[in-house]
Amino acid sequence: MKKTIFVMILAAVLPSCNLKEGASDASSDVIIGKKPIEVKDRRLSAEILQTLGQVGSPSVSPDGKTIVYAVAYTDIALNKRNKELFTVGTDGSGKKQITFSPKSESEPQWIKNGRKIAFLYDSQIWEMNPDGSERTQISRYEKGVEGFQYSPDGKKILFISQVKAFEKSVDKYPDLDKTSGRIIDNLMYKHWDEWVETIPHPFIADYDGKSLSNIVDIMDGEPFEAPMKPFGGIEQLDWSPDSKIVAYTSRKKTGKEYAVSTNSDIYFYNTETKETANMTEGMMGYDMNPKFSPDGKYLAWQSMERDGYESDKNRLFVVDLATGEKYYPTEFFDYNTDDFCWNDASSEIYTLCSIQGTVQIFSVGIPDSNKDIRQITHGQHDFISLACAGGYLVGLRQSMSAPSEVYVMPLIEGAEGINVSQENADILSQITMGQVEPRWIKTTDNQNMLVWVIYPPDFDTNRKYPALLFCEGGPQNMVGQFWSLRWNFQMMAAHDYIIVAPNRRGLPGFGQAWNEQISGDYGGQNMKDYLSAIDALAKEPYVDETRLGCTGASYGGFSVYWLAGHHDKRFKAFWAHAGIFNLEAMYLETDEIWFPNWDLGGAFWDKSNKTVRNSYANSPHRFVDKWDTPIAVSCGELDYRILASQGMMVFNAAQLRGIPSRMIVFPNENHWILQPQNGILFQREFFRWFDEWLK
Repeated sequence: MKKTIFVMILAAVLPSCNLKEGASDASSDVIIGKKPIEVKDRRLSAEILQTLGQVGSPSVSPDGKTIVYAVAYTDIALNKRNKELFTVGTDGSGKKQITFSPKSESEPQWIKNGRKIAFLYDSQIWEMNPDGSERTQISRYEKGVEGFQYSPDGKKILFISQVKAFEKSVDKYPDLDKTSGRIIDNLMYKHWDEWVETIPHPFIADYDGKSLSNIVDIMDGEPFEAPMKPFGGIEQLDWSPDSKIVAYTSRKKTGKEYAVSTNSDIYFYNTETKETANMTEGMMGYDMNPKFSPDGKYLAWQSMERDGYESDKNRLFVVDLATGEKYYPTEFFDYNTDDFCWNDASSEIYTLCSIQGTVQIFSVGIPDSNKDIRQITHGQHDFISLACAGGYLVGLRQSMSAPSEVYVMPLIEGAEGINVSQENADILSQITMGQVEPRWIKTTDNQNMLVWVIYPPDFDTNRKYPALLFCEGGPQNMVGQFWSLRWNFQMMAAHDYIIVAPNRRGLPGFGQAWNEQISGDYGGQNMKDYLSAIDALAKEPYVDETRLGCTGASYGGFSVYWLAGHHDKRFKAFWAHAGIFNLEAMYLETDEIWFPNWDLGGAFWDKSNKTVRNSYANSPHRFVDKWDTPIAVSCGELDYRILASQGMMVFNAAQLRGIPSRMIVFPNENHWILQPQNGILFQREFFRWFDEWLK
């Protein structure tokens, strides 16, 4: 056994990556844009991965001819990203960069019948011509703007900004103007990666074509979020076509009620009467993301049935606004419905659905036609956003072999669509990607499970390769065709590993029963599924069964820790990021208590509950005595979902037991690793660790 290793990395200064042009200095007015990249050995690297353009926010002009979208560029030396805006024809012609700024432009949208583009810059609303000229600042709101929508009649602007969540200590005791103490009387004092001192509210302002006036907080005095933290944005609000109603999403709860419930609702605010009405009262789970039909007759939204279950089936609901009758057009469709848009005739909704390891576009007839659900797209890819544009659809599409690009798809079943942004084509053409193979494997209970297998570039069947088992987080997140800056399968394969990525029990895209099985069964069938996948691949002649590793994050980290005590010497090394180690501690540390209440059955002290007893009996910390394999952990100190202390406990336990171990702590990261240099550090250490033990 190799000697024990201890490395706690709190910061890193990385050398410049292999860019052809030198990095600029750290001045705040540096414009970060696209740079030529030299690809060595035709292999994907951490530096190249970070430097690829990150495409997002496509918006289609009213005439359906032009798309505006954002691209984020990274300067590794500056450890910064910057977004710029581009336009391109829906036929792929005339691509043009229209902004060149040191601060990011984001959320572009067409206004004034396509004569102008509105966007966010430096936390304010701006406008410009479609060619980028005549930039004009529209808002000057002191607390900043986080998202916005112009009213259909162009006379008002709806926007999101922060308001104070509660009285601070210095407000209560003005003489203690230097105190740092927080006085806390209720739960949800921390959420995701922040101490909750402000919450988002929707505001409406009059707009005269040049500036804002008469700004009104439509939830003035209410201590509730709209949109909902931590991920909600302007998609959780919408204008009615007549500009008289604002629909918004809110969970009107605070403290303990908020921490244990997912019961959000859709509210209508009447801009004329100033009255608010709850449109989904009595619907007990998440209700969010309202969208009016173009003719104003219907409202569609996403709805979950059960309170406290954040991974319940995401249902598409529609209400007839004249009669109040609600329809559930996907009732007999056994898959989630995610991002969606109306067609121009208000007769169909196009929606994204996770299905068998991919995310595809489906058409749903409206208002009530469970039998009229058609799959529009097919193929080995994930769509991650969707917009309707007359006779075609526009969306962001990615795969395990390509980052997101803007695609235009005709409304023809099976149409391939065209990549109109082509942001990274020049770089990707220099890189040899590994083959991505879907493989169906039998589980211990004789079910068929989809396992993605990613092979190294220039794969040689006569060679034996080490393999990594990837454990998905969530736990209810499908192993789809995603592209990631951290868990990038092509980059793992580029280091000559075969990647085994199972869609084990507890993931969407394979029917609701498959998705729900994991709740109350942590450490159960899904762990058997993992072992079925790696055992099947280990039998292949090109896999070296003596060089198997295992990795994952969040619930995937839990999986790593659990398998460390139950793997029967299959694996030679482990790596977990932001994983759950001690379920009892996590129950009292995490922010959203509804999650362990549902998935674990409740609090660990409720010993009369059989599900509770089984869940906590399977906590990985109970099996440390069986650990015998090198293990590495990484975590972020701003992670309030799964605290960094969980990873520290793992490292401390391994050290005390004399097991080779390593820990990386990021003081300025949350549940994810978002900063460029931290991302590269993570990748370098990840491969240094597995190379040390598997090669």
